[in-house]
Amino acid sequence: MPTTMRKISLLFFISFLFLQLKADPQVDLLNANTAYKNSQFAEAVSLYEKVIAAGYASSELYYNLGNAYYKSGQLPSSILYYERALKLDPSNEDIIYNLKVANNQIIDKIDELPALFYEKWWSTAITLFKPDTWAIITLVLFFIFFLMLAIFLLSRSIGIRRLLLPVAIVLLFITLGTFIIAHKTTDNAVNRKNAIVFAPVLNVKSSPEDNGTDLFVIHEGLKVEIIDELSGWREIKIANGSKGWIKSETIIPI
Repeated sequence: MPTTMRKISLLFFISFLFLQLKADPQVDLLNANTAYKNSQFAEAVSLYEKVIAAGYASSELYYNLGNAYYKSGQLPSSILYYERALKLDPSNEDIIYNLKVANNQIIDKIDELPALFYEKWWSTAITLFKPDTWAIITLVLFFIFFLMLAIFLLSRSIGIRRLLLPVAIVLLFITLGTFIIAHKTTDNAVNRKNAIVFAPVLNVKSSPEDNGTDLFVIHEGLKVEIIDELSGWREIKIANGSKGWIKSETIIPI
């Protein structure tokens, strides 16, 4: 009897370890990568989604899932995850390229409103580095500024104090600028004001109701901006500035 109990306990322990190993997101990630390499794209999608459901998120994970969705012919989902990847790594050329390829295959080709020069500059600045990189740059600049400030306060040399004062002031303004950019890039990474259309054909209404006037038609895969929400409806804006209302379930926020 004791021998039987030991065998049962050992079997239970081995089963427990097997289940724990099988549930490990790192194992799922490795299996997903293997499935993708073997052109088992549906399996790769399922495993990548499982890793995300476990609470993991990164630009690489979203990018791989976007590729798996694209290879499996699910264009809106691939665009969604390329966009999510780009939010975390806005300067990644591979993500930008694949997103462009996917967007070239959607039905809607909408010309964007021309951006003002400062808007172009700002857009370039916030996509230059990852949010974490901007935060690190800001911290380093703050440290240098306070180091210079300490030297300025402790130094008895008038020449050094005269040299450090203007440099410290300029550095302070640069640091404040990087802080604003770091805050903006972090906000862009976590906010969900943009979304991807998942309805094959969608009539955009003049008001949040079924009998509202049809303003224009959009199709799956299009990126829209969410500007308001009301009772199961969302007001959206597209790249050319046109606005209207659609049902909430027809889009998925990025």
